[in-house]
Amino acid sequence: MKTIDSVCFHCETGTYTNSCELCSFKNPKSTVTAIILKENRLLMLKRNEEPFKGVWDLVGGYMNAEETPEEAMKREIKEELGVEPKEMTFKGTETGSGYWKDQEFPILSHFYLVDIDQPIKLNDENSDFTWFPLKDLDFGRCAWDSNRNFLARLKARFTFDLERIRELVKQLDSNAEVKEQSLYKAVIGGKIETIYDKGRLVAMGWAFPRQTLLRHQAVVEDMIVDEAYRGQGYGRFILTGIIEWAKDRGIEVLELTTNPKRIAANELYKSEGFKLHETNHYLLNLT
Repeated sequence: MKTIDSVCFHCETGTYTNSCELCSFKNPKSTVTAIILKENRLLMLKRNEEPFKGVWDLVGGYMNAEETPEEAMKREIKEELGVEPKEMTFKGTETGSGYWKDQEFPILSHFYLVDIDQPIKLNDENSDFTWFPLKDLDFGRCAWDSNRNFLARLKARFTFDLERIRELVKQLDSNAEVKEQSLYKAVIGGKIETIYDKGRLVAMGWAFPRQTLLRHQAVVEDMIVDEAYRGQGYGRFILTGIIEWAKDRGIEVLELTTNPKRIAANELYKSEGFKLHETNHYLLNLT
């Protein structure tokens, strides 16, 4: 083992020495991981190499020197799927363990919500791919502990009946189109409150935090109660859930807009303390 100023080089077997000051630091290696969802199904690849050969995995890998996480994520998607990502949204990090030969070391994985719209062409790293329904996902059988931990939370927060959500939204606006990726991005930093009756979604509402120059506030969007369930207090339950979420996160102001013709909704907001703010509400359509 060669050492220079108490810092060692790897020998042919890749072993370390405890006397090496650099090796004694347990700094994690950085990795990137893609969460790719279509119709609430998660893209998973079957590994074609060790470790975890034959086990289902997510798209991702180790970052190269002088690479940003975004650059590494784009590279891994191109290498493993043969496509360019349409859009990427940072979701968070997860600690875990990596393996090389007989060595185990800590990793820090950067997770991205990724949208793709091109045919998948696998490279040699993986032998197959499939789209797992998120609600049926057995994340305990996925490769890497960081993936398993992250997918446990993902399954709990990102499992939706998309068709039912689309039905409810059309009760509010018949011309509205629910974009799946927008729904996932809304969950990342916001709050979605729901009510189910015998497993069927009957009411929902969500809020999105934002920081302005003056205050930390959130916008309440699309409070919806199924027509057959109105008048039973479901709207108030949804709204108070959002209010409690906002209080817990130190949000100073909740903002919402509603059609003046929605008499019951307006009375609900007033009864919970919302004050009508006189202002001109302009919208500029950029699409």
